[in-house]
Amino acid sequence: MTGTGAMKLSIVIPAFNEEKLLPGCLAQLAAALQANASPDWSAEVIVCDNNSTDATAALARAAGAVVVFEPVNQISRARNAGARAASGDWLLFIDADSYLHPATLAELLRCIRQGRCAGGGCVGALDEGPWEAHAFVWGWNLLSRAMRWAAGSFVFCRAEAFRQIGGFSLDLYAAEELAFSRALKRWAARHRQRVVILRKHPHVSSGRKFRLYSRGEIARVLLGALLRPRANLRDPRRLGLFYDGRR
Repeated sequence: MTGTGAMKLSIVIPAFNEEKLLPGCLAQLAAALQANASPDWSAEVIVCDNNSTDATAALARAAGAVVVFEPVNQISRARNAGARAASGDWLLFIDADSYLHPATLAELLRCIRQGRCAGGGCVGALDEGPWEAHAFVWGWNLLSRAMRWAAGSFVFCRAEAFRQIGGFSLDLYAAEELAFSRALKRWAARHRQRVVILRKHPHVSSGRKFRLYSRGEIARVLLGALLRPRANLRDPRRLGLFYDGRR
């Protein structure tokens, strides 16, 4: 946590059985906070234990994070539960298998200090994965910047906007950040503010899914979401990529 300042950033991390990667995420986050320490802002770190059966919660507490519990396995519910416990003026949602670089946090703080931003996201990168995975992320970054859609691994917004929007949709078990991005853009337009995608320093996420799942398994989930989004994005049984607990 940084010192006491006028602006407070609440960093919310949903975590389901993340004992392998959460410590690295929190260590990198602590380094980013330390590198950007300043008297004009402060931060809190909240980990939402989304019904984990491993040491996720204990590791989070040991690292100094506030831990809240959400019994229903759903990314939207976990993020919303973390946000309810937050006391910051701004919310930043990052994934437990991602790594916040100090330069990315610095870019976010510059955006906040400008005063005209409602929220947004950041371009992404993977720490590992086959060439097609990196190509997919490259394509997503282009689409994200064009449409101002935030990737789930990095979503930030004013706490006021989050509350007025109603948080992440409980109807969706995946792609909830896209629905939230659309709602945030509408909120920003009404309040004459901007939604931005940070692009100078990509937010790095684990490419472990490309190691743990076959190309066929990944393709089935992605194609299902594209061809029948209403049915597939609302049913966690069709989204094993996110909910089967493979780690």
